Amino acid sequence: MQISLYDVQGQTLRVGIRRGEKTRAPLLIFNGIGANIELVQPFLDALDGPEAIIFDVPGVGGSPSPWLPYRPSSLARLSAQLLDQLGRAQVDVLGLSWGGALAQQFAFQQGERCRRLVLAATSPGHLMVPANLTVLLKMATPRRYKDSKYMESIAGDIYGGALRGSPELVHSYLRHVRWSSDYGYYLQLLAGCGWTSLPWLRLLAQPTLVMAGTDDPLVPFANGRILASLIRDARLVTIDDGHLFLVTKARESAGMISEFLS
Repeated sequence: MQISLYDVQGQTLRVGIRRGEKTRAPLLIFNGIGANIELVQPFLDALDGPEAIIFDVPGVGGSPSPWLPYRPSSLARLSAQLLDQLGRAQVDVLGLSWGGALAQQFAFQQGERCRRLVLAATSPGHLMVPANLTVLLKMATPRRYKDSKYMESIAGDIYGGALRGSPELVHSYLRHVRWSSDYGYYLQLLAGCGWTSLPWLRLLAQPTLVMAGTDDPLVPFANGRILASLIRDARLVTIDDGHLFLVTKARESAGMISEFLS
């Protein structure tokens, strides 16, 4: 990827662009909580075809924290302003986990700019089928990103799938995570408080691919069924893995997404 800094309406964003076929719509990717651009590198390595655009959310990775809290609606607007600077009129959108909420908001708020939508390991927001309380408590702190031994001890519990039997693998999948600040992490948690897409999911007109892991402790599989049943033109596919299937099963996931976007 080519990584550069952009000033978007006074907010500095660290943006990664992976070049691709100019005849296809670019793929705008919204990442998970606390995750910087490089987390999805295994997925991008496996994905053929479209140009990919991804940025560190303010307060994460190389994007400085804003002074004030933000909402998904303001991030969707910021994303559209970034696309304006890049000269990209229309994109396909992929949202992973926390980024899935932002992807839904972008598709609703910037509907004419979103051609197709991919929702991976995500939910309709605050009104969802929740994870087990012990899992949520481990997610409420950014400690796992700063303490590698702690991350290994809880990886199977919070991510499930391949990491249940081999939690040490988490280091290879998350080795590129670049911690920025606790404040940025809590801003992301705060942005999700009270947010839900349930009132307007039926209004989404984009063809949508909903991807759900069969062993996802963070976002139980039932949430994928809810999304797929409420979005008019949606298809649900399952991945026999956990929450991070986009990177732990990058080739399989990329194949499904490439076929859908084509």
